[in-house]
Amino acid sequence: MANLWVTVLSVTLFWGIVGIVCPLFVRKGPNKGIIQMMFVLTAICCYLFWLIAYLMQLNPLFGPQLEAKVINAIRWEWEGQSN
Repeated sequence: MANLWVTVLSVTLFWGIVGIVCPLFVRKGPNKGIIQMMFVLTAICCYLFWLIAYLMQLNPLFGPQLEAKVINAIRWEWEGQSN
């Protein structure tokens, strides 16, 4: 469980730096606002994509699809091991 929080916090920190700190260092010019917005939107989109993909792995919607023969064989094997 600690690994989960370390991973989430480190990736959040990385994309926070990209979206908050990097726009502060953009040089003056006619496209400064566009470049700053590009950094912010890139950080938001990449972070949300990563977060959704990472959280979906924690609770998958579909498990493995097993046939009845396989389920019965597993049950028979596990019950045989407990004796």
